Amino acid sequence: MTRARPAARVVLVVSLLALAMAGFGLAAWQVQRRAWKHALIEAVDSRSTAAPVAAPGPDRWPRITQERDAYRRVTFAGRFAHDRETLVQAVTARGGGYWVLTPLVGGRFTVLVNRGFVPPDRRDPATRAAGNPAGVVRVTGLLRITEPGGGFLRSNDPGADRWHSRDVAAIAAARGLERTAPYFIDADAAPNAGGYPVGGLTVIRFSDNHAVYAFTWLALALGCLFGAKLVWQRR
Repeated sequence: MTRARPAARVVLVVSLLALAMAGFGLAAWQVQRRAWKHALIEAVDSRSTAAPVAAPGPDRWPRITQERDAYRRVTFAGRFAHDRETLVQAVTARGGGYWVLTPLVGGRFTVLVNRGFVPPDRRDPATRAAGNPAGVVRVTGLLRITEPGGGFLRSNDPGADRWHSRDVAAIAAARGLERTAPYFIDADAAPNAGGYPVGGLTVIRFSDNHAVYAFTWLALALGCLFGAKLVWQRR
C-alpha cells in the first residue's frame, strides 16, 4: 500500500499536468481564432459596403470561397423567370415567412436572386404580382454562398417543394435551370412595386466568444497546475 500511493500520486500529477498543457494549447488556439474572426469581420464589412462589381462568371466559379467572397457587393442583369421562383422558409425581424428566390437569366448564365421576404399571406405569387418586373432588370446585392442540405434539424425536400435553406444546386435541379452560378445574391433594399418582396434584410452576424473560451481554458489549465502542485506536495 505504501508503495502504491507514490505511483498513483505520480500518475495523478502527470495527468493534471497533461490537462494543463492541453488547456494552455486550447486557450492559445482560441486567441488565434479570435484574431482570424476579427480579420474576417473587417473584410466582410469592407466587401459589403464597397462599390458593386460584376457577379462572378463561370470562369471564376471554381475559385469562389466563403472566406474570400461571401457578402461581396455585386450586380447582375437579366430577366426574372418568375414562373420558377422558390420559397424558402425564413425567420426575420419582420417575423416568419419566406425568402423568394427567383432565377435571373442573363446572357451567359443564370443567378438565383433572393429578392427578399414575404409573409405567409403573400406566399401566393398572385398576391404580389405587381412586384414581379418584366423585361431586363439589374439587381444589386450581396453574394452569398450556397446552403446545402437544409436548416437546423430540417432537411430540404425538393419532391414536396419544401425548402429550409438556400441550396443553389438542389433548387436549380428542381427548377430545371442551366448554367446556374454556385452562389445566390441577396437583393438590396431597393423597393419592389406593391411592397413585396422586401429586400435588404441580410443579417451579417459572426459570433465572437473566443475571448470567453480562451479565459475558460486558461482558468482550467491554471486550476490543473495548482491541483498538481497540491497533490505533489501532499505528505
